[in-house]
Amino acid sequence: MVSEAQQRAKKKWDDKNKDKNRIYRYRSYARKFVREVANEDDLKELRKMIDERLND
Repeated sequence: MVSEAQQRAKKKWDDKNKDKNRIYRYRSYARKFVREVANEDDLKELRKMIDERLND
């Protein structure tokens, strides 16, 4: 169980760090997709997109 003080502190941090939270959430979704959902074609497409992004 989380105390009210901890809940307030988390809400305060979340409100001040919306961009960081969004990045953490998207990163988590991407990792889950790659590990549990993506098929071979999806992984190849992602690899191509990543390689293009790294070369830019």
